[in-house]
Amino acid sequence: MKIKQKRKLVAYLDTLDQPVRYNPFVFSRNFILWAVLGLLGGVIAGVYWIVLEALMHKIAVFDGWHVIPVMAICGLLAGLIIHFIGDPGEIHLIVNNIRFNKGKLDPKNNPSMILSSLLCVASGGSLGPEAPLVQVTGSTGTWLGKMFRLKGEELRSLSIAGMASGFTALFGAPLGGSLFALEILHHKHAVEYYKAIIPALVASSFSYVIFAIIIHLGLGAVWDLSTYEYSGVFDFGYAVLFAITATVVGWGFIYCTKFFKRLFEYRPMPIYVKTLVGGLLLGAIAYYFPLTRYFGHHQINALLVEELPVKLLLAILVFKILAIAITVTSGWRGGFIIPLFFVGATLGLIIHYYFPETPLTLTIISCMAGINACVTRTPMSTTILLATLTGFSYFIPILFASLTGYFLAPKVPFISSQMEKK
Repeated sequence: MKIKQKRKLVAYLDTLDQPVRYNPFVFSRNFILWAVLGLLGGVIAGVYWIVLEALMHKIAVFDGWHVIPVMAICGLLAGLIIHFIGDPGEIHLIVNNIRFNKGKLDPKNNPSMILSSLLCVASGGSLGPEAPLVQVTGSTGTWLGKMFRLKGEELRSLSIAGMASGFTALFGAPLGGSLFALEILHHKHAVEYYKAIIPALVASSFSYVIFAIIIHLGLGAVWDLSTYEYSGVFDFGYAVLFAITATVVGWGFIYCTKFFKRLFEYRPMPIYVKTLVGGLLLGAIAYYFPLTRYFGHHQINALLVEELPVKLLLAILVFKILAIAITVTSGWRGGFIIPLFFVGATLGLIIHYYFPETPLTLTIISCMAGINACVTRTPMSTTILLATLTGFSYFIPILFASLTGYFLAPKVPFISSQMEKK
């Protein structure tokens, strides 16, 4: 870049550093940054989703016993990408960087995250695209903040806003996505970074609009649950009881994950060997229980429509938990929010089979809320996300279930970086 052009760029940046003059409104230059970040986040999420859908359709033609070698090969390729391009880390690294690294998310490993997660999610791993999107859009926020020389809380807020824009695009819930980006970072019983809520809301809103335009997304529920009719205050008690059951399952998932983590770490091995072994195990599970394949976005509707025998539902519940645990610990990349919702929906159907007098929709949603809040410690965003994704208009029972899962969660969080730094 020529010296004259550099001087112009510095002059423009100096101008942007100044507040908007003669402005009687709350509106400021920061709004422009949040909006631009949201637009970028929406484009990134839209392109990622289109590529993911195309890749899923290509790989989905392999079924039956072919699914085992296909998932093994995809796992091997994902491991080789991580080995040669760089390890993009997982959700605990994102949380750690936001909390303890001044809000900086490094974009240098984004190519590795994008390529490896596309292979892992598209081939049928039990992890969704939310974590890769959160990392890529969050690091985009860091990059934009550094470009405009932001520091401290302003830079951290822009990174969080970027995370929110990626999460919102996938779930179609600007408020839920914004709260999730804040809640996933906290420890104990406080949302630490509440100052970032407005940047997150603005970025999420713009991201949602762009994502909806790119993939022709409409408004409305994603999962087809039957209409729920409120029958009295006992429904709140039902919600708590169902959430307690889901929390027990959540504890089981957490300890199952710890077991496989120790198993994969017992003998050090290259990442591509771990992902290959993980692919073989996941392929075997998907061969016997096809509904456990993929992250559950479309499979939840199939679960709700098909009247499956209770023994099959029990098997799906157990092997889906195993599949998520193997996916998380064997080096496959992705997020576990939607897979946990799938586990909750399966558990709700099982409970309703044994207690048919309970409201089906309330049972399913309470289980989904309880297990997700137990594992991720995000009761507020879980409540809003489920209300948006299911069209369930009664917030309070979901909130009761979410809080139950949250307060009955293990003292040591599943996402280790949520703990207070000593």
